[in-house]
Amino acid sequence: MPFRTLAELAAVAAERGLTIGAVVRETEARETETSEAELNARMARNLEVMREAAARGQAGIKSRSGLTGGDARKMVEAGATRLVAGEQLGTAIVRAIAVSEVNAAMGRIVAAPTAGSAGVLPGVLLTVAERVGAGDEQLVEALFTAAGVGQVIAAKATLSGAEGGCQAECGSAAAMAAAAAVQLAGGSPAQCVDAAAIALKGSLGLVCDPVAGLVEVPCVKRNGLSAATALAAADMALAGVRSVIPADEVIVAMGEVGRALPAALRETSQGGLAATPTGKRLAAEFLR
Repeated sequence: MPFRTLAELAAVAAERGLTIGAVVRETEARETETSEAELNARMARNLEVMREAAARGQAGIKSRSGLTGGDARKMVEAGATRLVAGEQLGTAIVRAIAVSEVNAAMGRIVAAPTAGSAGVLPGVLLTVAERVGAGDEQLVEALFTAAGVGQVIAAKATLSGAEGGCQAECGSAAAMAAAAAVQLAGGSPAQCVDAAAIALKGSLGLVCDPVAGLVEVPCVKRNGLSAATALAAADMALAGVRSVIPADEVIVAMGEVGRALPAALRETSQGGLAATPTGKRLAAEFLR
């Protein structure tokens, strides 16, 4: 993609009176010599996989290791009367956890931006779409917005937990989801970019410390928490709250923080929660 910064992407969208998603889709069509209709169809298929995974996870599913599974179902059964965060936030968290549990169970998901953070986008966007009455056409365009944000993050920093910690995975997913959510809610391109910056700032420094080297503990619950971060960032941006540090500078800072993290906190399972007594015991049991 020719856009190397979110600032440039938002400026072009605003100048042309388009959404960021529309600009990303148009650019992708030109760069790949693919029709926008075909790109829409491909993205619609991704959306359907997201929906299917969210539904499957909520029905209850266990991973092969037995470390995770069933937590999305527990939240569904608890219902709004027993939970305190509110129905919409709770629904987004449930869906994010559900998709992540499907991933842990080797089910089909959309790795956006990675398999380990695959629950955040569907958790947020499916819920926001219900909230604002958006249909599949708007959801597909919002996914192009998320893709554009992800492409810039990949170019300026990283999306890899092994390279940048979980801030690069769940943090980037939260930024992508926040920007897309703002677009769904009718926000401006500039507000989309502010939402991405706020979400990524809220995830800065998040380490990658999977127990037993599996994308399960603490990854599944971090998907739920990152969905909450994305929604909070979207609301702030929609209210007119600006990110003091520009989004592109936040992305660069995330990359620098990732490089500064010790190897033990970058997906090696040598530090963090993976190195706790319980983490070590679970790893030993799994590898037995």
